[in-house]
Amino acid sequence: MKRKGLALWMSLLLVSSTLLSACGDKGSGNASGTGGADSNEPFEITIRHTQVGESKKFRLALLNDVVSKTEAAVPGLKIKLDAVDSEVNRKEKLRGEMAAGKPPEVFDVFGSPDAGVYAKEGLMLDLTPILEELGIKDKFTTLDPFTHDGKIYGLPIGGSIEGIFYNKDYFAQKGLSVPQTLAELEQIAETIKADGKIPFAQSSKDAWIPLMTTNNLWSYYAGAEVTYGFKTGETKWTDPKVVEGVKKHQEWVEKGYFKKGELGFEYADMRNQIISGEAMMMMDGSWANSVFRDAAQAGDMVGKIGYFNLPPVNVGDPIVVMQDANNGYGFSAAVNNDPRKLQAVKEFIKNMWTDEMQLRGLKEDGVLPAMKMDLDTMNSTSDDPLMQDIFKAVSEIDKSFPAFDALVQADVNTALSMGIQQVIGGELDAQKMLENVQAAQEAANAAEE
Repeated sequence: MKRKGLALWMSLLLVSSTLLSACGDKGSGNASGTGGADSNEPFEITIRHTQVGESKKFRLALLNDVVSKTEAAVPGLKIKLDAVDSEVNRKEKLRGEMAAGKPPEVFDVFGSPDAGVYAKEGLMLDLTPILEELGIKDKFTTLDPFTHDGKIYGLPIGGSIEGIFYNKDYFAQKGLSVPQTLAELEQIAETIKADGKIPFAQSSKDAWIPLMTTNNLWSYYAGAEVTYGFKTGETKWTDPKVVEGVKKHQEWVEKGYFKKGELGFEYADMRNQIISGEAMMMMDGSWANSVFRDAAQAGDMVGKIGYFNLPPVNVGDPIVVMQDANNGYGFSAAVNNDPRKLQAVKEFIKNMWTDEMQLRGLKEDGVLPAMKMDLDTMNSTSDDPLMQDIFKAVSEIDKSFPAFDALVQADVNTALSMGIQQVIGGELDAQKMLENVQAAQEAANAAEE
């Protein structure tokens, strides 16, 4: 799935913004019956979510419980759940709805840069007064990805880090230890390869998956701050250290550390490679722990998968990890035109963002809390060994950074996504690919001046 150009997207948004008020008013009048906040007339709101598939069944169950509580608290309310694949929602469906000025009342959204673009066009509800009214504004670990011009336009559903899941039994049998440097990690990969196994499970049909590896590598070689500077022009994709990091990923591909044909594999295929014993390690987000703790998905591998941070280049270097809370829910600005829909949104927020739900998400689904919670509370919530590994990994982080797609424009993300797939396919080397990305970056920067 290729992104439309940012310029086209923005032009559509600009055209649609002139129609937004009329669209919102029309939708409000039809949905609210008598229009009064105390009316018992039936009305409906839609929640667009991305809890699709077996691996997200626990998140869907949590959402369903919040929906039931919200419907019970608001007279006449019926909530329609609209399930859409995450990539389709972000890159196609939601973008088209925003261009038309008709997003659902509640929708899954990335805080940066997506929510910022939509908020700038007046399409997202300012949550600042609602959070102050509910008394939860200061209870989040961070709201930075959803904060634009001092106002809050969405709420993160959870936090995450990226690191390496591994087969603990295999490591024990081969006398392998958690690596302290990238060189040690490569030695482990060579041992696994020599044993006829795949060192790293990987699926690259969707480019964001291999880019987890690439993003963490260039952040080690060039520094955790480097990606912040691409959009401002302070840093360049062609910086020798960035190139070195991407070349390391290219080198791993060329050495056969990934299964051949990875460009044709879906996300679920990657997890299956490690569950089946075909691969021994896998770079993924901490959210993937729910798969490995569920017997229906992981079978006999439950309890046999561990986790560690991608190690630094040199012994003693800071542990640098992608850590963010950038995925969550946003709300249509049109909700402000309908008192009953606004009441429903407030009740949804009140029910979803509680300590109980955050801890439930952690315990049942392994999603790190987006709300402030001490490490002891998290540890007491889950004594699962894999979760304990992830908690330990969080405590070891010296420097963190958000994922690249929260810091660069959509066209740059597209160029990088196409580029990494070309590198994996042997069509381009890292240097040339990054020259192409830098050109896209300069064009995107110039368009914003």
